[in-house]
Amino acid sequence: MNNEPMTRRTELSGKLTDVLQARTLALSHPILQGMLTKGMSVLDVGCGTGAITRGIAEAVGPEGSVVGVDQNPLLIKQARQTHGKVAGLSFTEGDIYSLEEAMEGCSGFDIVTCSRLMVWLPDPLTALKAMVKAIKPGGKIVIADYNHEKIAWSPQPPASMLAFYSAYLNWREDAGLNNRIADDLPDLLQQAGLAQVKATPCHEEVRRDDPDYAQRSGLWADTASSRGPQMERDGFITRGENERAEREYRQWVHSEAESITMYMLTVVGIKP
Repeated sequence: MNNEPMTRRTELSGKLTDVLQARTLALSHPILQGMLTKGMSVLDVGCGTGAITRGIAEAVGPEGSVVGVDQNPLLIKQARQTHGKVAGLSFTEGDIYSLEEAMEGCSGFDIVTCSRLMVWLPDPLTALKAMVKAIKPGGKIVIADYNHEKIAWSPQPPASMLAFYSAYLNWREDAGLNNRIADDLPDLLQQAGLAQVKATPCHEEVRRDDPDYAQRSGLWADTASSRGPQMERDGFITRGENERAEREYRQWVHSEAESITMYMLTVVGIKP
């Protein structure tokens, strides 16, 4: 496969970078939060700007150690600038498919985790195998990710957004990305050699009466704003279609939307 389309399509820009910054361990990776104890060593793969990674470091305390790794140098730079002074926390630019840079000087982690990463990888099994190599025997892989085919809007958003969303899924699939990765993860973890694999629903829901409704409900308008130009460049949507989807979706969020639910699972496996 030509990796250029995938590389370009996973580039973050615009308001989607702000989405990374807004995430927290408690809200964005709650099942992992419940597993963390003081003194643990944790590797966060695809850490982005480090917002969740910082929460992990605070949970394991200065007696623990946390490494965040991402292949995007700009995101790693931002993570270091924002969270670099947290005790026991470090960030490194590295290859998600090998993790050798993150493993330097480490014999293995108690937990290796990633959140919303596998949905952006054309070869998730190879990444999982690299993650398994990075954990100690008895250690855990903890992955949270989406099935984009199971999103639920109430009521239905404008036809322009439904058309954009369909084009978005096709655009991703064309680059070899798995839109339903959450439901495929249990089988993939078993293929990677993990035991006692368990999947737990942790769907992301935003409702009109939530205090952060205004911030979170606009995700797909922000996606149209940020990904739309990429999709236009690749021939999956026109500028007019994209701009209309963003505009009408923001109006829908303001006046009609009641809830938006993103289907997500957290899948855990143990290294024998």
